[in-house]
Amino acid sequence: MFWFVWGADGNGSHPVGTGTETVCHTEKVDQMFGAIARRYDLVNDIQSLGLHRLWKRRVVALSNFREGEMGLDLCCGTGDLAIGLVKRGGLLLGMDLNRPMLRQAAVRLAKRGEDRIRLAQADALNLPLGDGTVDLVTIGYGLRNLANLEAGLREITRVLKPRGRLLILDFGKPRNLVVRSVYFLYLALMLPVFGWLCCGNASAYAYILKSLKNYAAQKGVTSVLHHMGYSSVQVTEIMAGAMSIHTAIK
Repeated sequence: MFWFVWGADGNGSHPVGTGTETVCHTEKVDQMFGAIARRYDLVNDIQSLGLHRLWKRRVVALSNFREGEMGLDLCCGTGDLAIGLVKRGGLLLGMDLNRPMLRQAAVRLAKRGEDRIRLAQADALNLPLGDGTVDLVTIGYGLRNLANLEAGLREITRVLKPRGRLLILDFGKPRNLVVRSVYFLYLALMLPVFGWLCCGNASAYAYILKSLKNYAAQKGVTSVLHHMGYSSVQVTEIMAGAMSIHTAIK
C-alpha cells in the first residue's frame, strides 16, 4: 500500500478562495474528527447497533464498481467503505482531510495487505485530481460536514467522468413529523452520552445533530443534483428516512 499525502502547501489541505468562515468551519470539523479517530469505528458500531455496516454494504452493491475502473471514496475516514468497494474489483483513491483518520485507515489496510487503495489527505472542496478522471465517487457520512455542500458537489462533478456514478450515504430527515421528532430527541439525548463514554468529551458527537439540522437531506440534495445536470437521481430511504442513499449519474 502506498500512502500519499497533500499537506499544508496549498495542494488540497484547505479550500481555495472560499472565505474565512469556510476555513474556520473546515478546521473545527477537522479537529473534532482528529479527537475521535481512534474510537470512531467503535462508536459507530455502538450508536447504530452495527447497522452502519449493512448500509455501507448496500452502497457497495449499488455502486456497480468493477474491474478496470477508478473510484474515489471521499471523506473516507477509516476506510471501511473503500475496502468494501475494492472487493468488487477496480482501483480506489481514499481521500480525507483528517490525518488521524487516514492513519487509522492506513493501519487497517496494512493489516489486510490491501494494495488496491491509495490514501491521500485532501479537502473535498479542492480535490487534487484532473477533470473527468474517476468512474465512481462515494461519500459516506461526509457530505453534510462540508463547509459548502454545493461547492463540494461541483468538485465531485468536475472529477467524475461523463456517465460516472455518484453515491451518497448520510443521515436523513424522516418525512413523518412524529418519527422525526423522536429521532431528533434520541440524537439530542444519546449523542452526548456516546461522546462522554467513548471520547471523554460529551460534545464530541454533538456535531451530528447540529450538522443534520443544517443539512439539506433527501429533498435538498436531490434538488441540487438535478440542478447540476445529473440523471437517474434516486433516493433509497432507510429506517423511515433516518438514513438515505442518493445514487446519480453524471
